[in-house]
Amino acid sequence: MSGEPLSRGTLFVAAGLAAALLVGVIIASRFVGGDAEAAPTPEPPRPTGPLALGAVDAPDASAPACAQLVDALPASLPSNGKKLKRLALAEPAPPAAAAWAGTRGEPVVMRCGLGKPAELQPTASLRLISKVNWLPVEGDGATTWYAVDRPVYIAVTIPEDAGTGVVQEMSETIAKAVPAAPS
Repeated sequence: MSGEPLSRGTLFVAAGLAAALLVGVIIASRFVGGDAEAAPTPEPPRPTGPLALGAVDAPDASAPACAQLVDALPASLPSNGKKLKRLALAEPAPPAAAAWAGTRGEPVVMRCGLGKPAELQPTASLRLISKVNWLPVEGDGATTWYAVDRPVYIAVTIPEDAGTGVVQEMSETIAKAVPAAPS
Protein backbone atom coordinates (compact mmCIF):
# COMPACT_ATOMS: atom_id res chain seq x y z
CA MET A 1 0.00 0.00 0.00
CA SER A 2 1.15 3.50 -0.73
CA GLY A 3 -0.32 5.28 2.25
CA GLU A 4 -3.29 6.66 0.38
CA PRO A 5 -6.51 6.90 2.39
CA LEU A 6 -9.26 4.39 1.63
CA SER A 7 -12.15 5.60 -0.41
CA ARG A 8 -15.52 6.17 1.14
CA GLY A 9 -17.02 3.27 -0.85
CA THR A 10 -14.38 0.87 0.46
CA LEU A 11 -15.06 1.93 4.05
CA PHE A 12 -18.82 1.41 3.61
CA VAL A 13 -18.26 -2.07 2.13
CA ALA A 14 -15.91 -3.02 4.99
CA ALA A 15 -18.34 -1.74 7.64
CA GLY A 16 -21.21 -3.60 5.95
CA LEU A 17 -19.25 -6.84 5.87
CA ALA A 18 -18.32 -6.49 9.57
CA ALA A 19 -21.97 -5.85 10.50
CA ALA A 20 -23.13 -8.86 8.43
CA LEU A 21 -20.52 -11.06 10.09
CA LEU A 22 -21.65 -9.91 13.57
CA VAL A 23 -25.33 -10.58 12.77
CA GLY A 24 -24.39 -14.02 11.39
CA VAL A 25 -22.49 -14.93 14.58
CA ILE A 26 -25.42 -13.85 16.77
CA ILE A 27 -27.91 -15.85 14.72
CA ALA A 28 -25.66 -18.92 14.63
CA SER A 29 -25.17 -18.81 18.41
CA ARG A 30 -28.94 -19.12 18.86
CA PHE A 31 -29.03 -22.38 16.90
CA VAL A 32 -25.60 -23.95 17.38
CA GLY A 33 -24.22 -24.67 20.86
CA GLY A 34 -26.96 -22.69 22.57
CA ASP A 35 -27.70 -22.69 26.26
CA ALA A 36 -27.38 -26.23 27.66
CA GLU A 37 -30.15 -25.54 30.17
CA ALA A 38 -32.60 -24.81 27.37
CA ALA A 39 -32.17 -28.30 25.91
CA PRO A 40 -34.78 -30.70 27.30
CA THR A 41 -33.41 -33.57 29.36
CA PRO A 42 -34.52 -36.88 27.93
CA GLU A 43 -36.63 -39.04 30.25
CA PRO A 44 -35.01 -42.33 31.27
CA PRO A 45 -36.70 -45.37 29.80
CA ARG A 46 -39.63 -46.75 31.75
CA PRO A 47 -39.68 -50.45 32.56
CA THR A 48 -41.62 -52.35 29.92
CA GLY A 49 -41.83 -55.69 31.70
CA PRO A 50 -41.63 -57.04 35.22
CA LEU A 51 -39.01 -55.35 37.40
CA ALA A 52 -36.09 -57.53 38.50
CA LEU A 53 -35.21 -56.97 42.15
CA GLY A 54 -32.04 -58.44 43.54
CA ALA A 55 -32.22 -60.64 46.58
CA VAL A 56 -31.28 -59.10 49.94
CA ASP A 57 -31.00 -60.64 53.37
CA ALA A 58 -34.53 -60.59 54.74
CA PRO A 59 -34.64 -63.18 57.55
CA ASP A 60 -38.19 -62.26 58.60
CA ALA A 61 -39.74 -61.89 55.12
CA SER A 62 -42.01 -64.89 55.79
CA ALA A 63 -43.38 -63.37 59.02
CA PRO A 64 -47.17 -62.89 59.21
CA ALA A 65 -46.65 -59.13 59.58
CA CYS A 66 -44.97 -59.01 56.14
CA ALA A 67 -47.80 -61.00 54.56
CA GLN A 68 -50.33 -58.58 56.09
CA LEU A 69 -48.37 -55.61 54.77
CA VAL A 70 -47.96 -56.98 51.24
CA ASP A 71 -51.72 -57.67 51.09
CA ALA A 72 -52.47 -54.08 52.19
CA LEU A 73 -50.10 -52.29 49.79
CA PRO A 74 -51.74 -49.75 47.48
CA ALA A 75 -51.90 -50.10 43.69
CA SER A 76 -50.40 -46.62 43.34
CA LEU A 77 -48.49 -44.07 45.40
CA PRO A 78 -48.79 -40.26 45.23
CA SER A 79 -45.72 -38.41 43.97
CA ASN A 80 -45.72 -34.67 43.27
CA GLY A 81 -49.25 -34.68 41.85
CA LYS A 82 -48.72 -37.91 39.88
CA LYS A 83 -49.59 -41.51 40.66
CA LEU A 84 -46.82 -44.10 40.70
CA LYS A 85 -48.28 -47.43 39.52
CA ARG A 86 -47.32 -50.68 41.23
CA LEU A 87 -45.02 -52.83 39.11
CA ALA A 88 -45.01 -56.55 38.55
CA LEU A 89 -41.84 -58.20 39.83
CA ALA A 90 -39.77 -60.58 37.70
CA GLU A 91 -39.45 -64.15 38.90
CA PRO A 92 -37.89 -65.24 41.08
CA ALA A 93 -39.23 -62.28 43.03
CA PRO A 94 -37.82 -61.70 46.52
CA PRO A 95 -40.35 -62.48 49.25
CA ALA A 96 -42.24 -59.60 50.88
CA ALA A 97 -41.12 -57.03 48.30
CA ALA A 98 -42.99 -54.62 46.04
CA ALA A 99 -42.14 -51.78 43.68
CA TRP A 100 -43.82 -48.79 42.03
CA ALA A 101 -42.75 -46.98 38.86
CA GLY A 102 -40.69 -43.89 39.65
CA THR A 103 -41.18 -40.51 38.02
CA ARG A 104 -37.81 -40.58 36.26
CA GLY A 105 -37.03 -44.24 35.89
CA GLU A 106 -35.88 -45.20 39.39
CA PRO A 107 -38.58 -47.22 41.16
CA VAL A 108 -39.87 -46.95 44.71
CA VAL A 109 -39.02 -50.28 46.38
CA MET A 110 -40.50 -51.73 49.58
CA ARG A 111 -38.99 -54.72 51.37
CA CYS A 112 -40.32 -56.28 54.56
CA GLY A 113 -38.56 -58.54 57.06
CA LEU A 114 -35.05 -57.14 56.75
CA GLY A 115 -32.43 -57.41 59.44
CA LYS A 116 -31.80 -54.49 61.79
CA PRO A 117 -30.24 -51.58 59.87
CA ALA A 118 -26.64 -50.84 60.94
CA GLU A 119 -27.52 -47.13 61.16
CA LEU A 120 -30.07 -47.80 63.91
CA GLN A 121 -28.09 -46.73 66.97
CA PRO A 122 -29.25 -45.28 70.31
CA THR A 123 -28.35 -41.80 69.04
CA ALA A 124 -30.05 -42.19 65.63
CA SER A 125 -32.51 -39.47 64.70
CA LEU A 126 -35.96 -40.93 63.99
CA ARG A 127 -38.96 -39.28 62.33
CA LEU A 128 -42.53 -40.01 63.35
CA ILE A 129 -44.89 -39.94 60.36
CA SER A 130 -48.50 -41.11 60.76
CA LYS A 131 -47.71 -43.18 63.85
CA VAL A 132 -44.68 -44.92 62.27
CA ASN A 133 -41.12 -44.29 63.49
CA TRP A 134 -38.75 -44.04 60.54
CA LEU A 135 -34.98 -44.02 60.28
CA PRO A 136 -34.10 -42.19 57.05
CA VAL A 137 -30.77 -43.20 55.49
CA GLU A 138 -29.57 -40.97 52.66
CA GLY A 139 -28.09 -42.66 49.61
CA ASP A 140 -26.98 -41.74 46.13
CA GLY A 141 -30.09 -40.23 44.53
CA ALA A 142 -32.51 -41.89 46.97
CA THR A 143 -33.36 -42.21 50.65
CA THR A 144 -34.14 -45.52 52.29
CA TRP A 145 -36.67 -45.15 55.08
CA TYR A 146 -36.65 -47.93 57.69
CA ALA A 147 -39.78 -48.46 59.79
CA VAL A 148 -38.16 -49.40 63.10
CA ASP A 149 -41.09 -49.70 65.53
CA ARG A 150 -42.86 -52.74 64.04
CA PRO A 151 -42.29 -56.44 64.83
CA VAL A 152 -40.31 -56.61 61.54
CA TYR A 153 -38.05 -54.05 59.88
CA ILE A 154 -39.54 -52.52 56.73
CA ALA A 155 -37.50 -50.55 54.20
CA VAL A 156 -38.86 -48.20 51.54
CA THR A 157 -36.31 -46.79 49.10
CA ILE A 158 -37.60 -43.58 47.55
CA PRO A 159 -35.86 -41.68 44.71
CA GLU A 160 -35.09 -38.06 45.66
CA ASP A 161 -37.50 -36.68 43.05
CA ALA A 162 -40.53 -38.59 44.41
CA GLY A 163 -41.61 -36.01 47.01
CA THR A 164 -43.13 -36.66 50.43
CA GLY A 165 -46.39 -38.32 49.36
CA VAL A 166 -44.75 -41.74 49.06
CA VAL A 167 -43.50 -41.91 52.66
CA GLN A 168 -46.79 -40.46 53.90
CA GLU A 169 -48.87 -43.10 52.07
CA MET A 170 -46.54 -45.92 53.12
CA SER A 171 -46.72 -44.71 56.75
CA GLU A 172 -50.50 -44.82 56.71
CA THR A 173 -50.51 -48.28 55.09
CA ILE A 174 -47.98 -49.69 57.57
CA ALA A 175 -49.78 -48.17 60.56
CA LYS A 176 -53.02 -49.89 59.52
CA ALA A 177 -51.55 -53.24 58.43
CA VAL A 178 -48.76 -53.88 60.92
CA PRO A 179 -49.33 -52.94 64.58
CA ALA A 180 -46.43 -51.30 66.38
CA ALA A 181 -44.19 -53.61 68.40
CA PRO A 182 -44.45 -53.26 72.17
CA SER A 183 -41.67 -51.05 73.52
